[in-house]
Amino acid sequence: MNTTLIIGSLLVIGLTVLVTYVVGVYNMLVRLFNNIDKAWSNIDVILKQRHDELPKLVEVCNSYMLHERETLESVTKARTAYSTGLNIDDKAQAENQIVGALGKLFAVAEQYPDLKANQEFLAVQQRISALESTIADRREFYNDSVNLYNIAIQQIPTLWVAQEIGYTARPLLTVSPSDRKNVPLAFANRTPVAA
Repeated sequence: MNTTLIIGSLLVIGLTVLVTYVVGVYNMLVRLFNNIDKAWSNIDVILKQRHDELPKLVEVCNSYMLHERETLESVTKARTAYSTGLNIDDKAQAENQIVGALGKLFAVAEQYPDLKANQEFLAVQQRISALESTIADRREFYNDSVNLYNIAIQQIPTLWVAQEIGYTARPLLTVSPSDRKNVPLAFANRTPVAA
């Protein structure tokens, strides 16, 4: 009878330890999974602020950049693509389009001295630049969260719990291939273009 009691006690203790461990792993995975969604929501808030600034920027530029419709339309199209994106991947792709369109817009704005001197343009440009810096920080936090989660679901023994609850790897936010290219810098004497 003593032996049966000891074996039963060991089984109960072993089962309790196993259940406690599985619950702990499950809770950790849920926390990591939700941190990714929180990190994306934080990016989304800043992106919304930047998107609210884009119409102001286009409006200021409209009166100066009469021959740059394509540039202004690319900003508007990218903004629309972001708002209609269905998931993080769609929104990230649209976000890369916005970054490219803004870069092109600011580069073209260099050709318009009156626009560069416009206080409203400068204020919006500074606001967007500040938001860009914040977005970069938030993207880094998002990628850190995704990385921690992806590592956790690929390590043994958490791998087994992750597979049971259907957790799969999440994608990192990446830079588009066009943003990785070297930008040629050329300094030339340029005569201002009349607006």
